[in-house]
Amino acid sequence: MEREGGGKERFEMRRLEISDKSKGFIELLQQLSVCDSVSDEGFKERFEEINKNGENHMIYVIEDEEKKKIIATGCLFIEKKFLRNCGKVGHIEDIVVDSEARGLKLGQKVVEFLSEKARSIGCYKVILDCDEKNVGFYEKCGFQQKGIEMALYF
Repeated sequence: MEREGGGKERFEMRRLEISDKSKGFIELLQQLSVCDSVSDEGFKERFEEINKNGENHMIYVIEDEEKKKIIATGCLFIEKKFLRNCGKVGHIEDIVVDSEARGLKLGQKVVEFLSEKARSIGCYKVILDCDEKNVGFYEKCGFQQKGIEMALYF
């Protein structure tokens, strides 16, 4: 990634912080899917609820520190199973890069970071669902098509 004077990466991954709401986190999610505006109190409540799950539900972001704006995000949650000797599966969700920051390989950085995080906490695999138009991107990140996605929306 781009580097600044001291060798520090310009775009570093970090856990979501409560202050990220004011840095455009909800607006970024709106570029991905239906995401109505969220009140400050609603954001705080959901943020605290997610954080109580520790490493079982983690949201990471990349902030453009020059603009004080969240420009990429992704979520990893861990499913604990009885299969595979009480194994764990990582689920990657909600990958989105701001339309103005696309082309900087930030999406790939997010996916690779979350995949490695899943590996480091003992997951035997990491899975995700995506639109057909995004298959090529995820293949570049090392994923392969497997099975068929099914959904029941309420």
